[in-house]
Amino acid sequence: MDEREARRRARESAALCQSPGSEDELWDVYDAAGEKTGALHRRGDPLAPGEKHLCVHVWIQNAAGEYLITQRAPGKSMPGLWECTGGCALAGEDGLAAALREVREETGVVLDPSEPERLFRWTGEFFLCDVFLVRRAFDPDALTLQPAETTAARAASLGEILALEAAGRFVPWDYLETLPGDR
Repeated sequence: MDEREARRRARESAALCQSPGSEDELWDVYDAAGEKTGALHRRGDPLAPGEKHLCVHVWIQNAAGEYLITQRAPGKSMPGLWECTGGCALAGEDGLAAALREVREETGVVLDPSEPERLFRWTGEFFLCDVFLVRRAFDPDALTLQPAETTAARAASLGEILALEAAGRFVPWDYLETLPGDR
């Protein structure tokens, strides 16, 4: 990836983190080391230099190696792009609690707390993102999608996800090629 593409991806990732949500949504503020500072941040307000907030990405993978992906709703930043389930941790939540809540809210799937495995923490200018993997069966047609968040769901192999990303139809996250699965 060249420097120009890296800057574009960083701007788009920052836009996802700063996009408006509920004006009453509060986040814990973290420092660069991933420690809570004790301060709270209101979603939509700019974070100060050095401040970060916690978000989660939850990749649900079936036995065939396909991932559950959802399409972003028209009112969100990057409308129409595909992504995994995820979002921002609310004040008081850790990554696991946020992952369980986001999956339930966006898909209707209730995970057992033992299911998500944290793969790694991805760090950006304004965020710390806990990336989780859940291995379980899913039926995209049986999900209860949250209309303000998602408009469609489907199963896709890692190769399909990378092709969508190359075509500009998947949210451009730098770590996609590190996910388990066939290309």
